[in-house]
Amino acid sequence: MYYKIRHLTRFQYSAPISQTFMELRMHPRTELNQRCFDFQCAVTPRAGMHSYRDFLANTVHHFGIPGVHRQLQVIAESIVEVTPPEPFPDSLPPDAWDALDGCSANGEYYDMLLPSHFAKPTALLRELMAKLDARRRDNPLSLALELNTRLYDEFDYAPQSTRVDSPIDHALSQRKGVCQDFAHIMIAMMRSLHIPARYVSGYLYHGSEDQDRSSDGATHAWVEVLIPGFGWLGLDPTNNLIAGQRHIRTAVGRDYMDVPPTNGVFLGEADTNLSVSVTVTACAELPPELMETALAQEQFAAEVAMAAAERQELEQQQQQQQQQQ
Repeated sequence: MYYKIRHLTRFQYSAPISQTFMELRMHPRTELNQRCFDFQCAVTPRAGMHSYRDFLANTVHHFGIPGVHRQLQVIAESIVEVTPPEPFPDSLPPDAWDALDGCSANGEYYDMLLPSHFAKPTALLRELMAKLDARRRDNPLSLALELNTRLYDEFDYAPQSTRVDSPIDHALSQRKGVCQDFAHIMIAMMRSLHIPARYVSGYLYHGSEDQDRSSDGATHAWVEVLIPGFGWLGLDPTNNLIAGQRHIRTAVGRDYMDVPPTNGVFLGEADTNLSVSVTVTACAELPPELMETALAQEQFAAEVAMAAAERQELEQQQQQQQQQQ
């Protein structure tokens, strides 16, 4: 399935400001079952756009506006293909916990095991874990799937019940929150059980027949947990879903602090009014203007693979000739 995404962000200031410096994490990732064909970003007032890759391979765009302004608008548009993800295993072997610990021992997932700014254990979290019997039992896969459902049942989805910088105790105490809260709670639980877990920022396509709790017209957040022998499995406790073809990933991190869609500072004294609008539209095929580019990319990839296979075959023939001499 192909998706067209339009992400509009508008900042309005109560008084003129003289400088803005901002980072954007709105560029969908290209990996596994997801491929970003096109990304365009426009800023008003106009500004030169630059980009880099952060330590988790998220694409980060950044810009500066030196002149005086009273509002700032960012429009990001993307076209992304998402195919069905690889099916996860029906079951895990009896030594799955040992296998998971073996994966974590080399330090590769160190950052996704430690407490982070928003995803850290608290007394209220430990009370919830006791209630849900969240301990090392069964196997990592079945436990993660169970807790994904239990969190969905335990909490109400309530927009504006928490803020973007709310600690997890706010949602834990009132038993309601938004996707960011549910993701942080689940990540903190997983890490408490020494299961690597990370935060995913992105979008969720809402079809007419989908019974999602999360809001249409906004960004979305979910969780990925490491499953031995499989890799990262996406779980969406807000909607009790396995992340699939409707989930579009823009960035991954330890928690929201690593991956906000916008992050910046300005020079001046003013209150800020922020408004965000997201539209995700599904389409059966690529727009014609991108089809030629996509075919060229696929042909190039096929030629690279063919050249690699020919080079490997030639090396094998040379080795056989040397062994016969």
